[in-house]
Amino acid sequence: MKVSELAETEGFRAIALPEPGREIEGCYIGDLLSWVMGRAREGNAWVTIMSNINIAAVASLADVSCVILAEGVEPDAQVCETALAKGINLITAGLPAYEVAVKLSGMI
Repeated sequence: MKVSELAETEGFRAIALPEPGREIEGCYIGDLLSWVMGRAREGNAWVTIMSNINIAAVASLADVSCVILAEGVEPDAQVCETALAKGINLITAGLPAYEVAVKLSGMI
């Protein structure tokens, strides 16, 4: 499934989509940035509640297809600008992380 398709799904909303054609090939849930850097795989959708500027760097290093901010978390303008500049897709979802992952599992 493409990131753009997920962003159009009910319960999800695009924040920044500089690379909407990226494929989502799996899912990783985590909030400890150093843990995510070592364990998220290329093409994963990374589900987190973290919204600080460091998510862009971690997403770039792990080469995830998108970052999904669960529980309705909204990033500030600087995070959005950095995500766009680094080619990081950002999506928000009002669902808890587990429910985001369950929904993704049924779609990919």
